Amino acid sequence: MNANTIFKRIQQYWLISCSLALLVLAGGCNKQLELPPDGRLTSLEQVFSDKNRAMGYLNSCYGYCPAPSMERASYTDEAQDADDITSGSKYSIWYKGAITAAIYGSYSKDGQPWAQLFQGINKCNTFLTQIKTATAIVSDEIKAGWVAQAHTLRALYYWQLAKRYGGVPVFREPLGLNHDFSKDARAKFSDVVKFILADCDSALAAPNTGDGFPWTLKEQQFGIMTRAVPYAIKSEAVTYAASPLWNDGTFTWADATAINVDALTQCLLNDYKLFNKTPEPGTAQNPYALYFITSSNDQRAVDKETILQVGGQMQLWKYAGMPSTPKMSKAGPCPTQDLVDAYEMANGEAPITGYSDAAHLNPIVNPASGYDPVNPYDGRDPRFYASIYYNGAVRRLNDPGGYKVQTYVGGTDGISDNNNRYTRTGYYTRKFNNSQSGEGNEADGAIRLFRLAEIYLNFAESANQSVGPDVPVAANGLSGSARDVINAVRKRAGMPNFPAGMSKEAFEKKYRNERRVELAFEEHRFFDVRRWKVLDQTDPFVTGMRIANTNGVLSYTRFKLPNRGAATDKYLMYPIEKGEVDKILGLSGVNWQNPGW
Repeated sequence: MNANTIFKRIQQYWLISCSLALLVLAGGCNKQLELPPDGRLTSLEQVFSDKNRAMGYLNSCYGYCPAPSMERASYTDEAQDADDITSGSKYSIWYKGAITAAIYGSYSKDGQPWAQLFQGINKCNTFLTQIKTATAIVSDEIKAGWVAQAHTLRALYYWQLAKRYGGVPVFREPLGLNHDFSKDARAKFSDVVKFILADCDSALAAPNTGDGFPWTLKEQQFGIMTRAVPYAIKSEAVTYAASPLWNDGTFTWADATAINVDALTQCLLNDYKLFNKTPEPGTAQNPYALYFITSSNDQRAVDKETILQVGGQMQLWKYAGMPSTPKMSKAGPCPTQDLVDAYEMANGEAPITGYSDAAHLNPIVNPASGYDPVNPYDGRDPRFYASIYYNGAVRRLNDPGGYKVQTYVGGTDGISDNNNRYTRTGYYTRKFNNSQSGEGNEADGAIRLFRLAEIYLNFAESANQSVGPDVPVAANGLSGSARDVINAVRKRAGMPNFPAGMSKEAFEKKYRNERRVELAFEEHRFFDVRRWKVLDQTDPFVTGMRIANTNGVLSYTRFKLPNRGAATDKYLMYPIEKGEVDKILGLSGVNWQNPGW
């Protein structure tokens, strides 16, 4: 077979080089692999005949999951990126809709992770195959824990593929040098999810012990798979599988509810909690704000909400900053007026119930909300103040009488149409930004790939769809309805409960808004509007707010940014890299490309 096949990069039945002299994270040990004089291991059998080498190989199975990025918000209706004014920037090209399969990787925030994820899968398959015959190197308990980690990683990688590309080929064994790629086929999305769920269940079959597959982390094990991760993967995967884009009848909302209630209750029974620490004065406005600038690398001593963080601390002050911050580089994702409108008033009422015009410039104000168009930022959901810098916001919380953000026309942070250091919408991103962060004092936060609040939300979505908002669902001795669960998330935020007696349709509308607000800037919006098949309603254009300051009197004018061209059905899924599609087409005559690409 021609070596230039679709999986050339993952087609190695590896000779392990000295680059695998890695930290043995699975045991918190720094011992290196012992290599022959020429610096190479001659076979996998050698690797799996030694405890530390085998642990090193397991460690090498980590690191293939794309890290979530706050900048992904700019590819949704959450934000308009300030770099859209830069000719040829990824955002200007994306907004024009001038994306083809051949160049998608250059303009997507995470590139084309297809080959990277399959490489990780093949590494996991190799480990799972070789560890079966590795005898007398570790106890059965330790081996079961290692196997559970590999199954969880494989499930994680397959899930990251499926949520981007849809159905993909499922490989249960490592790909040998003589693998015939012409016989491979893309599995249905639902079949990939079945495989993912089975992998997670295999992981959870391992003993819940310190040397097996526990809920807890040891020292120097940040990022290692624990029992909470397969529950989080199952919850997200089955919720997607029951959603409009992917639902082929294989998974019902009742199926999703059963998995979600089990995932949620198992996490709650094992000391996972919504972060609810009261911040010290001058550090954050509320527990929600504090969570996103609190390190999750604390062995769950303080942060008991994070299930898995992939990727590190961000530099919002620099790459999503304000011109009033010294040495910032650009404004980055600028929150839209559409997102601002999504934040309810503190009394739980929506301030804006819709628009009387197609351009969303004339909002329909809800009189019961108390919203005042002359003072539009007063009395809002506490998460608004934690997530968005608006005109008049206190810049540094430890200096409440100091600088206030000036986004009005002519203000220090005012709108600009030709400088990417200034907002394009009238707002700047605050979530993840420690207000004291800056050069020499970088203290911004990081996105969590999975956190407990998402499982709450997944449960609320599936329970509402399957039994309605007020019917309790029970598991593991705990019980709650969709409304109960959503209210727990809102309570942490300081928001009133959803009212009782809502219809399924009314709950769904309010729930989707709640999810949008709670998970803002965490990449979920990008995938949510796709799985709900509402991309054509949410992403054709966004709006901003221009503020005039006339002798201290402020006036507010909404404006529409140029139409976007990336809201058609072809953008519901990533394209498979064109070169890879061409290779498979040449080998098998089958076109694997996703619709529209």
